Amino acid sequence: MTDEAQPIPSLPRRRRSGGARPFTRQMFWLILAAMALVGVVMTALFAWTGFQRLVQQTQASALHIAQTVAADPSVREAAERESDRAVPLSDAQLVDSDVAEYASDVEDRTGALFVVVTDDSGRRLAHPDEDRIGDPVSTSPESALAGEETVSWERGTLGDSARAKVPIRSLDDPDRVVGEVSVGFAPSRVWATVAADAAPVGLAAVFALLVGALAAWIIARRLRRDTLGLEPDELLGLALDQEAVLGGVGDGVLGTDVGGRVTVANPRALELLGISDAVGRPLAAVVGGDIAALLADDGVSGPLVHGDRVLFLESRPVNRDGRRIGRVAIVRDRTDVEALSRRLTAVETLGNALRAQRHEFANRLHVLSGLLRNNDVEEASDYLAGVVGIGPVRFPLENADLIREPFLQAFLGAKGVEAEERGVRLRIGNDTDAHGSLRQPDDVTTILGNLVDNGIDAAVESPAADGGDAWVEVEALVDGEDLYLSVMDSGVGVSGDPFAQRRERDGRSDPVHGHGIGLPLSRDIARRSGGDLWLASTGAAGRHGAVFCVRLPGAVHSDGDGVSSRAPGSNGTEEDE
Repeated sequence: MTDEAQPIPSLPRRRRSGGARPFTRQMFWLILAAMALVGVVMTALFAWTGFQRLVQQTQASALHIAQTVAADPSVREAAERESDRAVPLSDAQLVDSDVAEYASDVEDRTGALFVVVTDDSGRRLAHPDEDRIGDPVSTSPESALAGEETVSWERGTLGDSARAKVPIRSLDDPDRVVGEVSVGFAPSRVWATVAADAAPVGLAAVFALLVGALAAWIIARRLRRDTLGLEPDELLGLALDQEAVLGGVGDGVLGTDVGGRVTVANPRALELLGISDAVGRPLAAVVGGDIAALLADDGVSGPLVHGDRVLFLESRPVNRDGRRIGRVAIVRDRTDVEALSRRLTAVETLGNALRAQRHEFANRLHVLSGLLRNNDVEEASDYLAGVVGIGPVRFPLENADLIREPFLQAFLGAKGVEAEERGVRLRIGNDTDAHGSLRQPDDVTTILGNLVDNGIDAAVESPAADGGDAWVEVEALVDGEDLYLSVMDSGVGVSGDPFAQRRERDGRSDPVHGHGIGLPLSRDIARRSGGDLWLASTGAAGRHGAVFCVRLPGAVHSDGDGVSSRAPGSNGTEEDE
């Protein structure tokens, strides 16, 4: 993987069923239809309420006009005279009467559809259609003749109308009803007013529909952009695929947005990082500042100790269309691999030491074989006596007898072989007192091996501070069940913070006291068990290089609890009694 931000590839499209419209287009038409429906309903509701209101107003106008006509003395007198007449006037006489003329004049002045005057029998005394004067009215006059004023919407000889009926009372006896006045207005008058009032509402509805269409288009476009042009079934498929993939992989996956908030976290990531809830929270609040800072770097990768696990983190920024949209981090569990790697390193180190011993022992056998082949039995016997006096093949480790812990002695002896091959003397400090047996040899050899390797590198790369041979000195002290270690070399020391996390962009690590992130990893391993690793000295000019110290509580079984024996390669011999 390169360090550059990884662009998002084009998403695979799922084929839609034949004839299906895109979701955004459906949304556009749905919103537009809803706006149109709302506009039509609101306009119709306004028109209906306006119509009802205008009908009531028109009926009230008709009632007022009818009351005025019924109260006119000439109309009251004519109606009373006609009601009392033994022989009614003929139709022709009624057409030419003052009442008919007066009613016609009121129609012209008020715009009423009709003004009808009747006697107490319901016979028309005035009507817009002269041919109908003298005929009985087409609608029931009973309410008006009973003394009641009524308004209604009825159909008569002139069609539908909003009308009012008012009784005509006698001039001499107001309690006596001698006829009725009926005034009506045509529906066209009502509808014309309704149309005039509804026109602005209709225009407003059309304008709202246009605005709604624009808003629907903007929403559809925004939705299409935010969903990357995908349809709902495609989004559902992607969500199901993502859930299946994230839940099925063995690695942890964390995704964050540009603001550093977690957007994706699969179950494996939650398990490895020891968290229960991550999505929607800031990364630093979820995993802690150190891990968050590591994951926030562009193109970073490397191991990290978290709790009792050794994790390998890999973080990459993610871009789309040239715009940073977040980053994704892969979290891998390397605990088992790291443990096997430590064991393999220890075995390899011991193997190298055994090869060196085998070579030295083979040389002794060759000498002995040559002496015997030449029948120099006496010399061969003296040589064997000398070998027995010298003791077994030794590791190139000074003061090895001060290390009485078998595994630690063998491991440092093997490291002494490696150091000797590189021209460096590995020695044990005079204050060393290491006994008992290690509880966790893997952790101890990982930390100590990294420090010794760093010291050897420093001694090889830099001239000795005292001008002499290159050397590395290890001291080990057991206090109860706690193990204290210190490693010092003959280099020139260190500068800066050797525990700072480093990215290895060129594939190489710092050759002196760095080893990439070896020191931080070793310190994390020490701290995991409650101990620590620290830089005791950056170097003393002319005397020694850097000094690193380690404290590992509970790392050693005491002599009474564990098994302690002298390891091969130590000074002295053990004989069977």
